[in-house]
Amino acid sequence: MLASAGLVAVGGAAHADAPAAASAAAGGALSWGDCAASVKAADGQRCAVLSVPLDHADPTGPRIELAVSRLASARPEARRGTLIVIPGGPGGSGVQRLAQKGAALAKETGGAYDLVAFDPRGVGGSTKARCGLAAEDRWMVTVRSWPAADGSIAANAERARRIADACARNGGAVLRGLTTANQVRDMELLRQALGEEKVSAWATSYGTYVAARYAQEHPGRTDRWVLDSSADPDPRRVAYGWLADMAKGAEDRFPDFAAWASHPDRAGDGLRLADTPEGVRTLVLDLAARLDRAPRATTVPGAVLDGASFRQALQLALYSDAAFPAFALLVDQVLDPEASPVLPPELSGAMPDEAAAVTVGVICNDVDWPRSVPAYARAVAADRARYPLTGGMPANVTPCAFWKGGAVEKPVRLTDDGPSNILMIQNLRDPATPHASGLRMRAALGERARLVSVDRGGHGVYLTAAGGAGNACGDRTVTRFLLTGERPDADVRC
Repeated sequence: MLASAGLVAVGGAAHADAPAAASAAAGGALSWGDCAASVKAADGQRCAVLSVPLDHADPTGPRIELAVSRLASARPEARRGTLIVIPGGPGGSGVQRLAQKGAALAKETGGAYDLVAFDPRGVGGSTKARCGLAAEDRWMVTVRSWPAADGSIAANAERARRIADACARNGGAVLRGLTTANQVRDMELLRQALGEEKVSAWATSYGTYVAARYAQEHPGRTDRWVLDSSADPDPRRVAYGWLADMAKGAEDRFPDFAAWASHPDRAGDGLRLADTPEGVRTLVLDLAARLDRAPRATTVPGAVLDGASFRQALQLALYSDAAFPAFALLVDQVLDPEASPVLPPELSGAMPDEAAAVTVGVICNDVDWPRSVPAYARAVAADRARYPLTGGMPANVTPCAFWKGGAVEKPVRLTDDGPSNILMIQNLRDPATPHASGLRMRAALGERARLVSVDRGGHGVYLTAAGGAGNACGDRTVTRFLLTGERPDADVRC
């Protein structure tokens, strides 16, 4: 465990297997070299390190390092600029997302852009914060506050307070620096280091909030701006509202899984769970209640499948059609009294301490959360009744209710003041950022934006064909915008 003084000292501590790339001072040129082995880089992907102030209000003070990556255009004659790939999260790695999506994006845009991404502070190859959390507090089903089987939240409140106390004790200045505002500031220094007058962007999920904040604060530096799967940017609902929206998102999305799992085509694979979609819903809710009463041993020693982890597995599966078979198989294992259920990888062990720190750090630093535990208990009871698929988790207490010092800076209200160069794209049935939340982002941006609503389910729209059904209409609309700047004259539906 590092004390705050140790966390402020940067050097190479952020990179256990750092690439052979020189650090660049803020605003200076980046030196590109081989990426770390952990990146699993795409062909041609190169990496560098950008030095930025720990505290932007003290530019000559302590510094931290950000991992940066680039996939240069293979057709210099077609190149029109740089496009920054902004990941979701909080906690998503831009460098890894470029490794995963860079080749497809480069092909789709025909070499029109150098593709660039960075790991936000706290993530991946960038300087990390640590909270020193016990392993039992770092499982996904404990970092996310799933109520007890009877709906009580006393254990959640105790754990949330314990996590907040540990983060205050061990996180120091680096943890307090994990904010959306700082990610925007870091991104502006990256633009300067790249030597670009303007940049384009493709942002996904939480990254859309980062991108929208950047576009508001640096409107003259934005070229073509794509927001993929946006949440409500209302400063009264930032972070807290995003979590709450997941309850509606699950209800919006579950019918897709229920239709799939009741289709006769599933019978051949042994994955047809019921004859009708209504039967699938009844079965899933009944099994969750059964696991609340009697958790099952799993293939992971010491780990059980209870109602909370079963509901969390469902929530993960709703992100992509490609995950449906694995959850249907889990249901089948629960139905078999002789089987040992296999937990999804995300639920099979504790998160690294650094990942847990950034997961709670950004949302707790960005905005002040409600602090009344009794109010959370009432909200959970109402949410469980209205949205049984998520069991009250989206309305539950988190470490942010006990966060020392509260929000680092006041959240800002997004406006329609700026160039009309934003294209939004949103699935109609998104389990994490419901379409209704995307509409609130659209309303905030006004004439700056156009919205493409896509009639499909899942989280993330553009270039998702490899991980789900994809949508050719949506992909064409985004690609046309990135290549020509052309957007629909009005909001459209694909």
